[in-house]
Amino acid sequence: MLDSDLAELYGVETKVLNRVVKRNIKRFPEDFMLQLTVSEVESLRCQFGTSNLRSQFVISKPPAGRGGRRYLPYAFTEQGVIMAVNDSTK
Repeated sequence: MLDSDLAELYGVETKVLNRVVKRNIKRFPEDFMLQLTVSEVESLRCQFGTSNLRSQFVISKPPAGRGGRRYLPYAFTEQGVIMAVNDSTK
């Protein structure tokens, strides 16, 4: 599950979720969470084929007022989702 989807599901901002995860990074081994590569993000764009998804994955600094992301998204495994939810609700 992508960090943005997980954050939306639990009613927090993506940056807040990622900040909590980074503060507790020792609790998130590689089999719990990974950061997507540029090619993986591009592949997701192609699979969904929507312009709305494209704006969600702007990796460089967006122009003022445009939204988007500055960093590559994180993807969480089932165990990572459970750990992130426990950490973000504290």
